[in-house]
Amino acid sequence: MSTTDDFARDWHAWHEAHEARRSDPLGFLAVTGLFWLGPEPLDLPGAPGVWRLGAHGPEVDLAPGEQLVLGEKVLSGRHAFGPITSGAGIAVAFGDGEVQGSVEIADRGGRIILRPRRSDAPYLVAYEGTPAYPADARWRVPARFIAQEAPRSATVGSVVDGLEHVFSSPGSLEFEIDGALHRLTAFAAGDQGALQVLFRDGTSGVTTYAASRSLAVPAPDEDGATVLDFNRAVNLPCAYTDHATCPLPPAENRLPVAVEAGEQVPASRA
Repeated sequence: MSTTDDFARDWHAWHEAHEARRSDPLGFLAVTGLFWLGPEPLDLPGAPGVWRLGAHGPEVDLAPGEQLVLGEKVLSGRHAFGPITSGAGIAVAFGDGEVQGSVEIADRGGRIILRPRRSDAPYLVAYEGTPAYPADARWRVPARFIAQEAPRSATVGSVVDGLEHVFSSPGSLEFEIDGALHRLTAFAAGDQGALQVLFRDGTSGVTTYAASRSLAVPAPDEDGATVLDFNRAVNLPCAYTDHATCPLPPAENRLPVAVEAGEQVPASRA
């Protein structure tokens, strides 16, 4: 088998695994709504409880016979969740016959959102996969990480008007495409030195999702060497549903070339 065949085989295995995670019964394709929580009582369609924002965070009132599960704890009656860490969230599970369900409770820009998920969500049930460019080793590009003296906070916009996201940026990634030098601002991704880039390029809004694509980047070695495998550029949840609060790339992360690699526009949206 040729090196090209090996490369394509490895990419197909990776993409199938990525699609399997995305199609999890309680993954993002199972989201049925996006609700901004306030002090007024809120009934969540398809999920237990009446929800409100209390003095110290989100609260839920569960009717007799209703319950939620938080970790190993079964919740009934009234439960106060307390403060939610900025940018983070928790999930509580429920069952509805044979259907699995959960409610995501998260802080986005200092506001609390609720996102119910159901394993029978129509979009998830009908999902047939995401088209992608054929794997091409040309788009596996060597890169050099240029570290800053200290990580800086990078504030970017969101697909939701007025909402901002804050990331830690330890530096940038420099690379060449067809002899031209490019640079992308990188965000920290975990505690093992891995990086993430959000970017647009010449395919955005044409064959790929207009707002952004995301690329995971292996931790650079001691000399700063790593690789940008654009074949593994993926869509964020906002490519599939309006019930997302995805970040937008920083302004400098618009590449002036058409990166004809990675995932393309989904066939449909929730």
